[in-house]
Amino acid sequence: MTHNCANSISPDMRYPFDARGVAKRFRHAAIFGALDALNPGETMLFVNDHDPLPLLNQLVQHYGGGIAINYVAREPGQIVIEFTRQ
Repeated sequence: MTHNCANSISPDMRYPFDARGVAKRFRHAAIFGALDALNPGETMLFVNDHDPLPLLNQLVQHYGGGIAINYVAREPGQIVIEFTRQ
């Protein structure tokens, strides 16, 4: 049986991304890569240990209206954001 990563679809079209497990020097590149891999209508459920305000500004500059940003949880040490490709 062959696996093609490009065809991996989550039933609810939400894909988890826990940034806490990614080395800080690679985080932004990994996040942009993950978002670029999403198809329109798919969502990345992003988890982080701090509120990534500079990253959010970069995402808005890069994607403009092509991405929706929605906080699910905004508590110290537990930030959860849905990024949905439009």
